[in-house]
Amino acid sequence: MTETVAIAQPRPSLADLRRRSAEARGLIVAAVHKAGAGHLGGPLSATDLLVALYFDALNVDPERPRWDERDRFILSKGHSSIGLYAVLALRGYFPVAELDTFDQIDSRLQGHPDMSKLPGLDMSTGSLGQGLSPGVGMALGARLKGASFRTWVMLGDGELQEGQIWEAAFVAARYELDSVTAIVDCNGLPQFGWPETGGFTRERSFDDPGAKFAAFGWHVVECDGHDHGAIRDAFAAAVAHKGQPTCIVAQTVKGKGVSFMERDFNWHAKVPTDDHLATALAEIEAIRAQPGEEG
Repeated sequence: MTETVAIAQPRPSLADLRRRSAEARGLIVAAVHKAGAGHLGGPLSATDLLVALYFDALNVDPERPRWDERDRFILSKGHSSIGLYAVLALRGYFPVAELDTFDQIDSRLQGHPDMSKLPGLDMSTGSLGQGLSPGVGMALGARLKGASFRTWVMLGDGELQEGQIWEAAFVAARYELDSVTAIVDCNGLPQFGWPETGGFTRERSFDDPGAKFAAFGWHVVECDGHDHGAIRDAFAAAVAHKGQPTCIVAQTVKGKGVSFMERDFNWHAKVPTDDHLATALAEIEAIRAQPGEEG
């Protein structure tokens, strides 16, 4: 007989989540350094949100990655795959040591998520703007099946320029899919900036994504995407809200956790040198070792 519930896990304290975030950031930087390729700024801005999902919010079981009643998660900003891989490894989906194979030929950990290769992935992603649509489809499927799982989709603020996002947003609101939550990682620094007359600029980011989702009929919650207490509250608000899909607009910092990478678009996809790595890991370890409230 197939089990219908996941094994209950003790709820982590906020301090536990902060330590997990620091641990994940160290693994992210080390993996990109070893691979000699990959993205850093976006994965680091998304780390706290990913940790909060997999260690605090999602109803999942790493021992049964294809369990029918698991919550679904789609990383629409697929270039940030190493952030998701680090968190999946820490959660027990595969050995942490496998992160050393990131972006290598025949590795399960490709530069963009491939659901046919790696357990724990619910969607292959890479082309920006295409993650919310399958999330809406999963939620519609759950409704038709009478299933109770929730679907969460992480979007980058840069990919909100893609029209498919707004087609999916319209449909989700039209069908009142309150089991869908979109999380916008608003770090304000897309790789190439925002098109304007005369070229690109990073001085003016995407105008008020929360207002745009609200105009499409979504319930909108805003939070600090690096404050685990605020993230926990935002996730709880999304789960509690009925009759509308929810968009969580998470204000984040690109390159978060490494001082010389923070708010610098050059670290979108730059590989750290040996010296960069040593400095970054020392900073991350100092953060991990800081005492914090156990709320």
